[in-house]
Amino acid sequence: MNLAIEQITTLRKEGKLDEALALAKELVQTESENPVAQYQCAWCHDTAGLEEEAVPYYEKAIERGLSPEDGLAGALLGLGSTYRTLGRYEEAAETLAKGMQQFPDDRSFPVFLSMAYYNLGRHHEAMTLLLQNLAETTSDPTIFAYKKALLFYANDLDKTW
Repeated sequence: MNLAIEQITTLRKEGKLDEALALAKELVQTESENPVAQYQCAWCHDTAGLEEEAVPYYEKAIERGLSPEDGLAGALLGLGSTYRTLGRYEEAAETLAKGMQQFPDDRSFPVFLSMAYYNLGRHHEAMTLLLQNLAETTSDPTIFAYKKALLFYANDLDKTW
């Protein structure tokens, strides 16, 4: 199976999405209980712009115990992001928040979660996440100079003095 995963990954990186997707579907047929096969198939569907079709593969990969070493963070992010693009905002927020809890050092989760929060009308929470991440990760000196202020304001954007 490792050879098939390598082939799928290479094809996907080379932009040969039809070939990668076909190989991933074959792998899922022969390894249907394997969470890595499910994840690779989801990823191929997602990359090919087939978000709706990607969802069940992401869900199965997670349900079948995809490990952090085999891409659990990517599967949670991919599923949450895909839910959001399909207008399934509550599921997106729930999935991305779960990913943020499980992978607190992965900065992509709060950024994607902020988009789901925006779609849910939870603008304050969305801005808080974005400002915190911007302040904590930027290397831009003109923003970094205001890190302390950004972190202070991020928690209470509505407060006035």
